[in-house]
Amino acid sequence: MAVLSQGLASADWVVLAAYVVAIVAFGLWVGRGTRGTLDFFLAGRQMRWWAAGLSVMATQISAITFVGTTGQAYTKGMSFIAFYFGLPFAMVLLSLTLVPFFYRARVVTAYEYLERRFDARTRTLTSLLFLLSRGLSVGVTLYAPSLVLSVVLGWSEPATIALMGGTTILYVAYGGNRSVIWTDVVQMALIWFGIFTCVGIAIARLPSGVGVGDALALAQAAGRLQTVDVSLDLTRPYTLWSGLLGGMFLAMAYFGCDQSQVQRYLSGRSLTESRLSLLFNAFLKVPMQFLILLTGVLVFVFFHFHATPLIWDRTELARFASRAPAGELVRLRAEADAAHRERQAAALGFAAARHAGREVAPAREAYRAAQRRLEAKEAEVRRLAGGAGAAPVNDVNYVFPSYVVSELRGGLAGLVIAVIFAAAMSTLAAELSSLATATVVDFYKRFVDLGENAARDLLVSRVLTAVWGIFAALVALEAGRLGSAIEVVNRFGSYFYGSILGVFALAVLTPRASARGAFYGLFLGMAAVFLVSRLTSIAFLWYNVIGAVTVFVAGLAITAASPRAAPAGRGDGLPP
Repeated sequence: MAVLSQGLASADWVVLAAYVVAIVAFGLWVGRGTRGTLDFFLAGRQMRWWAAGLSVMATQISAITFVGTTGQAYTKGMSFIAFYFGLPFAMVLLSLTLVPFFYRARVVTAYEYLERRFDARTRTLTSLLFLLSRGLSVGVTLYAPSLVLSVVLGWSEPATIALMGGTTILYVAYGGNRSVIWTDVVQMALIWFGIFTCVGIAIARLPSGVGVGDALALAQAAGRLQTVDVSLDLTRPYTLWSGLLGGMFLAMAYFGCDQSQVQRYLSGRSLTESRLSLLFNAFLKVPMQFLILLTGVLVFVFFHFHATPLIWDRTELARFASRAPAGELVRLRAEADAAHRERQAAALGFAAARHAGREVAPAREAYRAAQRRLEAKEAEVRRLAGGAGAAPVNDVNYVFPSYVVSELRGGLAGLVIAVIFAAAMSTLAAELSSLATATVVDFYKRFVDLGENAARDLLVSRVLTAVWGIFAALVALEAGRLGSAIEVVNRFGSYFYGSILGVFALAVLTPRASARGAFYGLFLGMAAVFLVSRLTSIAFLWYNVIGAVTVFVAGLAITAASPRAAPAGRGDGLPP
């Protein structure tokens, strides 16, 4: 197993540099008309549905989708697609419920609505939870593309994090939400082009005699194409039921209660356009994720016939080599090479049996046995590389970047890396903008500066955008220790989102719910999620259901126990 060659060709550098310069320049140009906080926060409420919809999609996709999801598919297959099964249903429900409430209330942040419906302390607590959860996850968003640069350039991760964060802060702090949305439109066009390019390249690079059908058959035999798990086991992370229920609750909380998404569609010119921006994602998001996961599966098949390193993370490989006993690395490499050759021969035999019309069951079983032996050897290497008493090396996030840099030529590597940059910058831009918006509207203007000074408010908003960018960089420095990037960011969200969704459900679905019920119900929901996460092995997607249901039920119970407490607002969230 030879170490993959590294480095970009001149054409790749040209493509990548052209993208970075062009997108920053474009973001500054479209943001030149930003004059006040309404422009900075909501783009003057003048965006068309397709622009807002593409921005919603770009905000959610992130570089984690390319780096983490493809690595997830490479190691575990397509099962992660279940995570998105509930998303279309969530988009429809939100379009019918929360979106019209927010739009009629003319709020800037989602949490303003809670003060009108309940009270100030419920608004403050919910916004604080958003800042905490989104502030942590934005660090993971920034960390993922740093992997790409560290693989490509051999730079330190702190340097790459500073480069990515700095370029994004530049145009977001200047142009605000208008810059965010219009750069997202451009970046989503590039992302879609990159997705189809990656799928096409992975198929085109299959060896002679191995077609698409053979590749999919190999992936199926290795368990990489399983998309629907009907198990009722709550400890399994990606089942049909966790996706439909847990995934729907998470999507409703993220798209309906997370300021980074609410801010996108509240920029729409009308309620209809705001609704259309979400329905647009209901139709396109799942096919997009399917294609990205399929890319990871095809890369898995690709490396049946091409060399792979002992460890995808070059830093971990070098560290292991420096402390391994004499001859151990040579032995492991020889054994891994032998297992790889055995799998390759078994895969070719399986493909030949399919073409010859022979009984394929023996060849399939031989391939599966070879795959299990190789996986066992790879697990041994990662366990030894982790060291005695430590967790095995987790390098899933390095698979796709390594494939791109080592295998793509003629500027294509630069293009795909530019796609990863586009995904990272679009998400990072939206999240920094939303964090600054919530900080200014929900805290600064309420507790620090109660006066009206548009110029000062705009300056504070720009400064806070940069401050949140620096905080994200500090979180990013630690994110690499946590495992698969795509799982890390969704685990962060699942600790908070369900409880936040429960508060909004009380606000919209139960006109008689009291402020007291909403406030203390939120605490009980967070406590329930904390206890479940610590005392059980229930999969994290279910945290969203547990948090939302606990808040809703506890809120109703507390309201019922206080019969003389009147609701703080009308059912539409406007003052009584």
